[in-house]
Amino acid sequence: MKKRPLTVTIIAWLLIATGVTGFAYHLNEVKPQHALQDGNIWIFVVEVVAMVCGVLLLRGGYWARWLAMAWITFHLAISFFDSLSKVAVHALILLLFAYCLFHPAANAYFRRQEPDG
Repeated sequence: MKKRPLTVTIIAWLLIATGVTGFAYHLNEVKPQHALQDGNIWIFVVEVVAMVCGVLLLRGGYWARWLAMAWITFHLAISFFDSLSKVAVHALILLLFAYCLFHPAANAYFRRQEPDG
């Protein structure tokens, strides 16, 4: 088994923690009678994607790092509707994700194992 780089482990656990925290926060915020209205379901989908992404990164899922990049890119895109400071923070996080998930040690970890034969 390939050794997981520490940076991948940190990103994965941050995604899991962010997903769990965001899910709990928004669950507390949304009234049950409005849970499926006003696009609330998409908030929960995004939080679940973060959790799934983190778990799959820990398991070495090849495409999980691309899903993580899509997740943070989505947050960068929606932050343009909010404030410049949020855009800057999400852009920095995107760069950090890209570096941590695509540096040579991470590439080796995510490389698909060739079947022996």
